Amino acid sequence: MNIAPNILNAVNEWLTPTFDTETQAAVKELMTTAPKELEESFYKNLEFGTGGMRGVMGVGNNRINKYTLGKNTQGLSDYMHQVFPNQPLKVAIAYDCRHNSNTLAKVVADVFSANGIQVYLFSDLRPTPELSFALKYLGCQCGIVLTASHNPPEYNGYKVYWEDGGQIVPPQDGEIITTIENLSYDKIKFQANEKLIQYIDTEIDKAFVKSSIENASFNTSAEAKDNLHIVFTSLHGTSIKSIPDTLSQAGYNNVHIVPEQAVPDGNFPTVKSPNPEEPEALTMALALAEKTNSDIVVGTDPDCDRLGVAVRNNEGKMILLNGNQTMVLMTSFLLKQWKKAGKINGKQFVGSTIVSTPMMMELATSYGVECKVGLTGFKWIAKMIKDFPELQFIGGGEESFGFMVGDAVRDKDAVAATLLICEVAAQAKAAGSSVYKELLQLYVENGFYKEFLVSLTKKGMEGLEEINQMMINLRENPLKEISGQRVIMVEDYQSSIALNLLSGEETVMDIPKSNVLIYYTEDGSKICARPSGTEPKIKFYISVNAELESVNDFDAAESFLDEKIQNIIAGMQLK
Repeated sequence: MNIAPNILNAVNEWLTPTFDTETQAAVKELMTTAPKELEESFYKNLEFGTGGMRGVMGVGNNRINKYTLGKNTQGLSDYMHQVFPNQPLKVAIAYDCRHNSNTLAKVVADVFSANGIQVYLFSDLRPTPELSFALKYLGCQCGIVLTASHNPPEYNGYKVYWEDGGQIVPPQDGEIITTIENLSYDKIKFQANEKLIQYIDTEIDKAFVKSSIENASFNTSAEAKDNLHIVFTSLHGTSIKSIPDTLSQAGYNNVHIVPEQAVPDGNFPTVKSPNPEEPEALTMALALAEKTNSDIVVGTDPDCDRLGVAVRNNEGKMILLNGNQTMVLMTSFLLKQWKKAGKINGKQFVGSTIVSTPMMMELATSYGVECKVGLTGFKWIAKMIKDFPELQFIGGGEESFGFMVGDAVRDKDAVAATLLICEVAAQAKAAGSSVYKELLQLYVENGFYKEFLVSLTKKGMEGLEEINQMMINLRENPLKEISGQRVIMVEDYQSSIALNLLSGEETVMDIPKSNVLIYYTEDGSKICARPSGTEPKIKFYISVNAELESVNDFDAAESFLDEKIQNIIAGMQLK
């Protein structure tokens, strides 16, 4: 077997006494029986992406295991001692339903405690947003969640939060990564100081649910709540710990839970993917909605930060909304409620991301509220709250089915968002309308924006090279025309340059660098290309729009936009 020198050096390190005999035996097994897997396990170090660190579980520096997470935690401990000198240090840790999450969470707790840091460890699995809440509630400087969100069952991950409750962002993430990379595996302190590990549960749960209800309730009548029939599925994940209680305490009594998916299970046995972005994931929930004649379906991903929503259209048929649609519905509802309460005075903002629908800007403008737009990932929306303390954050979201209501939680939060979309639905139904009708009316008032995501999976070393080459080609040979429409502007977030192709003028963009390209065409279409920060994928986000004179014109306008999207896909050869 011919092993590259860098891989061989990494493999040999993992065969030293620093690593336990079980790990060494597993490495030797890969050497003799799975050379390709050996390469994949050792060719690079796992990296922090838009949603922290995610990877396949197994041995090696490109895998999730006790040593890679131990090294992260040791580096993070060292960094905390540097930036918070002579302070009592505290960290909160949560984990989801994935295989090994509980044992890996204890490893992380052990390392923190061995470094003299007080640890608050949830006694059982909890939703990711509850960790963000707990961190602030307990006055911790740092928080960790063991999760891989909606990735396949063989994955796990490690998300790092800071004292504001948001995930780490530059330059801090770079400083932490440098500290970790400069650390050798033999420096990890695995011997726990059990006196510094405190288990937490009920007190935090009660405070979290109470906060969720306070943030996402808007004077919906008891009658309206009783008249709304909801189907909910946790997709075998952590939301079963919080969402039923939140809905019940908020006064929603007609909640039908999909029983086959209510038990947390890292195998996710009833779905191909536990991702509410995938229509198939809500198949069982939709069937239950028909059986119970329910008005709305909500499904959450395993760590309960994303939600998928289905509602009835004008013909009474259940249809799935995409992340952009739920985002504009909830944002519009929040803006309307804030205006009704007289709380909008020009010192508020909503948040979105560069790959999400431009309709967010239209909505915010119509209410005299600023819409701040950041890079992909909720850590950037959390950073907006920290960077602009003089402004009130109303809410915000991103196209990938995440939403945040207020700032009690500084990450996408499917608990509060589930309650909020039920408030939208209950009030609409009570007024003789529906969620679907409200959406169509928003299109009439703000323009009909339609988005579509093309996601190309490219696994392993070869896939990574292919993705990198695709981005290089798009940069070095920028498209001048897409589907018969001239490209008028190209934004390159890696060089921070926006180039006007008509005038040749270059503008420097004041936003952190990221491997993202956005093309704008003369008819108002927008196409964004970016490699995923958490999965082996390259994603193309397409947004098209048209005027909608009345709701009666919706079907014709949608057909027009669908054709435009398909022409863009064909023109860019994205199939």
